Amino acid sequence: MAKHEKLIFIDLETTGANPIVDRITEIGIVEVQGDQVTRWSTLVNPEVPIPPFIQNLTGISNAMVASAPVFAELAEDLLERLRGGLFIAHNARFDYGFLRNAFKAMGVSLRADVLCTVKLSRKLFPEEAKHNLDILVQRHALKVEGDRHRALADADLLWQLWSKFRRDIAPETFEQALAQLLQRPSTPSHLDADVLDEIPDTPGVYLFYGENNALLYVGKSVHLRQRVLSHFNGDHRLFQDMRMSQQIHRLEWRETAGELGALLLEAQLIKDRQPIHNRALRRQRDLCAWQLRAQEDGTSQPVLVNAAEVDFGSAEGLYGLFSSRKKAENSLREIADTHELCHALLGLEKGQPGKPCFGHQLRRCRGACCGKESKLLHQARLEAALAGLKLATWPYPGAVALIEKGAGGKTEEAHVVHNWCYLGSACAESDVWSLLERSPARPAFDVDTYKILVRALAKKQVKVRPLPSRPEQAAA
Repeated sequence: MAKHEKLIFIDLETTGANPIVDRITEIGIVEVQGDQVTRWSTLVNPEVPIPPFIQNLTGISNAMVASAPVFAELAEDLLERLRGGLFIAHNARFDYGFLRNAFKAMGVSLRADVLCTVKLSRKLFPEEAKHNLDILVQRHALKVEGDRHRALADADLLWQLWSKFRRDIAPETFEQALAQLLQRPSTPSHLDADVLDEIPDTPGVYLFYGENNALLYVGKSVHLRQRVLSHFNGDHRLFQDMRMSQQIHRLEWRETAGELGALLLEAQLIKDRQPIHNRALRRQRDLCAWQLRAQEDGTSQPVLVNAAEVDFGSAEGLYGLFSSRKKAENSLREIADTHELCHALLGLEKGQPGKPCFGHQLRRCRGACCGKESKLLHQARLEAALAGLKLATWPYPGAVALIEKGAGGKTEEAHVVHNWCYLGSACAESDVWSLLERSPARPAFDVDTYKILVRALAKKQVKVRPLPSRPEQAAA
């Protein structure tokens, strides 16, 4: 902690939760420098009405802030108080985000080392499920002085919490937790460092761009900020990560309601945009599968079909999937050898009717080729052997919307899907129908999207809403 001149325990009260549109109504600071502890607080005129809900929660009314200074009048003094200090707050992204945006509106850049006491508590007490301030007050017997949900009272609770951690936690454990939480990423030289402070810690997808706006990489996470910053840590485990970090000139992110939306969007973007450093989720152009087709003798034979000739999204009796003919044939041969199936009847080798195949001579076939086993029994054993590879049939008569709710139910997305094909996501009803109308008659089948959707439906992660073919049918 020697690198910081002082500790700044800070709490804000605001008109809402959005640092872009909402405003600060109160600032409370407990400044600790050596043995000296200084407390400072002020109301702030937000220059907009305070919603009734927020007034009830904080006890700060419109009348109370009417004669208070606006932020611009406090900015110079506040910046001096923060300079050289470690910015410590509970859910620090909230408080730091509000102050950063307030300073930015004045053309001032706020840069500080930030420590979140929620993350610190989680690091020190991983066995505990909850770490909100009310819970920590009870758990650690903190003394509430003044009105709870007022800025200075809450800042003082953070100072008490810090002091208790210092007393009760082994010094090496405490310092190690701080070092991990304060580890700063090594920002790529071509990337504006300020943009990192704007990344939300929500589910979503991020995109790295290089020189000439070339797309380098697409990734996803349920914690966007945490995942993006991990790319820039100094201890790169892979040379590829370090090389890509040095190439980044710009980054974008797209928030989603939850993990399913992030997974679907990532797979779609990688297929459509072909980023340089993504390999695993690229579109497989030679995608194929085995399909059991009826023969004249009443049995079925596996026939290799590809996605160009058969709609994998709606076809039945498919087994696979495989990225090439060679992999499909090798897989079927392995299954045949394991289950003593006839290579000739499977079409893997040429055979003569009624004559034993080569595998039977080596005792790897039970003789369906030469009458020692009935073809119907062979057929049953083949279907049983292939069962683990069978593609799930689309379980709905048409397109559906998979409704995914965000944390706390504050956001909601409808992922529009038909025949295992992802058509896009929408937050408004009209956008759902727009996605359906714009979709091609036969969307491209994607194996990664198929796996994502199968898992989501099996786990019942989302609510399924069948979609009629026309919007007016939904209204009726």
